Amino acid sequence: MSAMYPAESIYNLIPKEEVTVQKPPRYTSKFREQVKQDTKKNKAANRTMGPAKVEVPSPEKFLLKHSKEPQLPEKKPFTRKDDGRRKPQVPTKTDYPVMGIQTNTNFINSNAIENIMAVPKKPQHVYVDTRTGNKQPLETSGLVPKYVKKKDYGQTPEYLLQRNKEVKRAQQEYDDYVKERLRQGAMQQLSEEQRQTLLEGLKKNWGELHHQYQGLSVVTDTTPKKNRKERLESEMKQLERDIDHIERHKIIYIANN
Repeated sequence: MSAMYPAESIYNLIPKEEVTVQKPPRYTSKFREQVKQDTKKNKAANRTMGPAKVEVPSPEKFLLKHSKEPQLPEKKPFTRKDDGRRKPQVPTKTDYPVMGIQTNTNFINSNAIENIMAVPKKPQHVYVDTRTGNKQPLETSGLVPKYVKKKDYGQTPEYLLQRNKEVKRAQQEYDDYVKERLRQGAMQQLSEEQRQTLLEGLKKNWGELHHQYQGLSVVTDTTPKKNRKERLESEMKQLERDIDHIERHKIIYIANN
């Protein structure tokens, strides 16, 4: 109205009603309480600021000078390992020898007799390994035949004798078992002719499979080609194992049943 009429219009004297704008209610999430609970779970009391009340240090326990410096352990008297075997110390100038001791021993004669009867020392066996004369003890060099002088030198050790006995006993038990089975007719031994015939037949079969294997396609791009190649390889390996087994064993037994 004020825009339509001038400021001095009589219509401006009429009081106007105040229009109040109704705001919509504020949005509140339905997960508000759940978020509050989850936030409180991850918080702990006194985590960052420390406890609310701290024990005040006593004035009597003040920091002393040099109290935080590292302290060395207590000194212990040093003792050498050979204290009991060491020679006595050299007497000082204030130590006087014991006077008044007399002896009738003739030290000249006793020393002479002791040296005459003494066994001469044997020189230490050494070897020189350099041209400048560097010496090494011969005992620990491995050049001295010490093991040849042992009582059991050249004899078979006891554990080998025991093992040989066990091998012989096991072989004897196996031979007895084979003889018993042959006597009962449950097994028979292949002759040399049968063994050679069997060996030639296996080699012939291997040759035929090898000829087929050589005729395969170089490119195995299909499943049937791959399967056939793997089958031929497995059969050839089995024949090779059988041929090697028969060639290594001269005596072969087969069961009658």
